[in-house]
Amino acid sequence: MTAGIATVVYVVGILGLFWLDRDPDSRTSKALWIPVAWLLIAGSRPVSMWLHMAPPTDQTDVYLEGSPVDRFLFTTLLAIGCWVLIMRGRRVTRLLSVNWPILLFFLYCALSAVWSDYPEVAFKRWIKALGDLVMVLIVLTDIDPSAAVKRFLARSGFVLIPLSVLLIKYYDEFGRGYNRWTWTPYYTGVTTGKNILGMICSIFGLVSLWLFFEACRSDEERFRKKGRLIAHGTLLGMVVWLFWMANSVTSLTCFLMASGLIVSISLHEPRRRPMRAHFLVAAALSLTLFALFFDSGGNLVETLGRNSTLTGRTDIWSEVVSMVGNPLLGTGFESFWLGARLEAIWGRHWWHPNEAHNGYLEVFLNLGWIGVTLLAVVMVTGYRNIVGALRRDEYASGLRLGYFLVATIYSLTEAGFRMMCPMWIAFLLATTVVPEAAVREGSDINTQLLLDEDWASLSTDGADVYEEVV
Repeated sequence: MTAGIATVVYVVGILGLFWLDRDPDSRTSKALWIPVAWLLIAGSRPVSMWLHMAPPTDQTDVYLEGSPVDRFLFTTLLAIGCWVLIMRGRRVTRLLSVNWPILLFFLYCALSAVWSDYPEVAFKRWIKALGDLVMVLIVLTDIDPSAAVKRFLARSGFVLIPLSVLLIKYYDEFGRGYNRWTWTPYYTGVTTGKNILGMICSIFGLVSLWLFFEACRSDEERFRKKGRLIAHGTLLGMVVWLFWMANSVTSLTCFLMASGLIVSISLHEPRRRPMRAHFLVAAALSLTLFALFFDSGGNLVETLGRNSTLTGRTDIWSEVVSMVGNPLLGTGFESFWLGARLEAIWGRHWWHPNEAHNGYLEVFLNLGWIGVTLLAVVMVTGYRNIVGALRRDEYASGLRLGYFLVATIYSLTEAGFRMMCPMWIAFLLATTVVPEAAVREGSDINTQLLLDEDWASLSTDGADVYEEVV
């Protein structure tokens, strides 16, 4: 099959996945396509790179200047997203008020730009990082938050996963790269690296597994149920193949652990789920921490095909910690890998690292112990919110717990808590709690009486009317 014919087949197949997974009974706003577009870019590669307009990445100055094309696109999406949130003023205010730890973390990130060596660059990056939160808020303040979460993730997965398969099989210049020293190939799909490909496989594989399992248990009509099973079963098959091609041990391990957690939680009654969740999360974290930091012989890590230094990660960790000037405040938001520090590190490592390959260490480098503490508060309160949702048997609570576990473990060996990172977006989606009033509205959104009441209440605040028509 030629590349042109394969492209047509895959495009038709993607449209078929959308059609099989359709749910005419669920109602979401058209504004949901804004965060979908954001996640499609975050989960693949910058638009300038697709257009061959990206500046070379082997120069340190690139990290200071960025790409005008990408800057314009992100600014446009962010501006439209902020406008949508302004139109949903009351719902956004209510949601932010119950998620104050996340808001406090983002405010501290903005403040840290003041003591950065490059305050203008740091503040621009914070504006871009704010887009991640804006997109999550658009999803969770939609007409029906439950349906919006499902469509947001499913739409993105139906595009990124099949296109990754297409690029690897038919477009070598996009779908694979080569080691500059050994010239051995590695597979990237729509992303810029094999580890990022593994990450998006983990994120979208989990949502397809969750939706596949939900379809199996649902009592909806046979034709619609069969369509959902085919759509998400097909995507899961692609994810398994991509895991094999990417050879990303961290992402695969996270996926397997979270998959077992989601299935196990789903099989038990809501009142028993919190206890089981605590046990399974603690077991997964304990096993991971032991394998990475307490197994002196590195036997468990080597069993997975990696050496005891985690492919050089431990060397980088000890090196970068010594370069932090102020351990309490850090170097400023997204400012560590800039200027003289980046040049010094690149001078010692031929592979030119631009991250610490540890999400918690990355937060420490940029935001210091204060930032790490605020992140810990976000994680603790987020986990408590997820367990509470499990007890109430809320829609997507199992997926939220799976995403929390994946982000927590993934960030031990990769920089998962960074702007425009799909893992960070999934983490925010999991830890952000939706007020119960919004959940009740979503569960009854199809009744005309409720819609009439919504319109009546919104008439006192014309800004919120946009939510119903966009």
